[in-house]
Amino acid sequence: MPTRREFLVTAACGLGSVGPMAWSPAALAGGGGPSSAGSDDAGPVIASTWRFGLQANEAAWSGLAGGGDALDAVETAARVPEADPSIHSVGLGGYPDRDGRVTLDACIMDHRGEAGSVVFLPAIVHAVSVARRVMTETPHVMLAGAGAHAFARQQGFPTQNLLTPEMDSAWRKWLQESHYQPRANWERHDEGNNSDDDSNSDDDSDSNRPADGHDTIGVLARDVAGNLAGACTTSGAPYKMHGRIGDSPIIGAALFVDNEVGAACATGLGELVMKTCGSFLVVEMMRQGLAPEAACRAAVERIVAESDEIGDLQVGYLALARDGRVGSFAIQPGFQIAVHDSQQNRLSDAPSWI
Repeated sequence: MPTRREFLVTAACGLGSVGPMAWSPAALAGGGGPSSAGSDDAGPVIASTWRFGLQANEAAWSGLAGGGDALDAVETAARVPEADPSIHSVGLGGYPDRDGRVTLDACIMDHRGEAGSVVFLPAIVHAVSVARRVMTETPHVMLAGAGAHAFARQQGFPTQNLLTPEMDSAWRKWLQESHYQPRANWERHDEGNNSDDDSNSDDDSDSNRPADGHDTIGVLARDVAGNLAGACTTSGAPYKMHGRIGDSPIIGAALFVDNEVGAACATGLGELVMKTCGSFLVVEMMRQGLAPEAACRAAVERIVAESDEIGDLQVGYLALARDGRVGSFAIQPGFQIAVHDSQQNRLSDAPSWI
């Protein structure tokens, strides 16, 4: 009888033919990413979604480069946007739901396949750290709502009102029309600036933050020992229905790590990611021999093939192979990834279906 892991690898998510794919030879060979070259002797690397990933990567880099493990690195990186009230899609200062309440979702996964997750967590800034405690201090993978909050308090996490005055004002203005559009914002985040000109910038101006959409941060890292880890954290879609959960705390959807193959994370409209087991699919495509960018494209193609109308819906994937190669792909233009290796901390535009 196959083990649970063997069953998941061979049967989960209905893997099979994904149809014709017009990938470039460079993508199939491993090109197209900021760290396209790699080997088992490659050094540490950390990759994050969106422009605020630059600051997240920077916060984690010294520990990672100094021999620290990948799990510590992804947690450290994810905590940066969680604590920044000017980032309205993660942690403190995130958009509330339609009832004016801010709740957080997060997950984390290490090279052994251990994972932790929190769902619908109120009043705790660092959801990713609570998720790690779920992984290390409980026999469970996921805790939700009041139970997750009680556990966090027992673990010594302080409580804080996550609804900032700015977001309270935005919510009250939204209530005047209460127009709910469950979609992700995908407009360019640099207000029309040429990303090639400022891709190495760590400027903290408003132009360096994503537009006011649902922009989850996902973080993947490879440490000096060659081990992988990943984390994902978010405040969810703006003005979501109270109780709505997206892909961000779901292992296999927003995040998946397999130390023999690679790791992947997702951002964008969670409903699309969940219904295709997106990050698991990306890793499985890498297992079948695809380079990170090509694997991300395969997952995007699965969504496109199964959607009646894409319109302006957005999903973006980020992948890190076991040998240190990085790749990404999105439905729409505008998705950006930040990659820090021994050479630089660089922001790049992800290729897209449209």
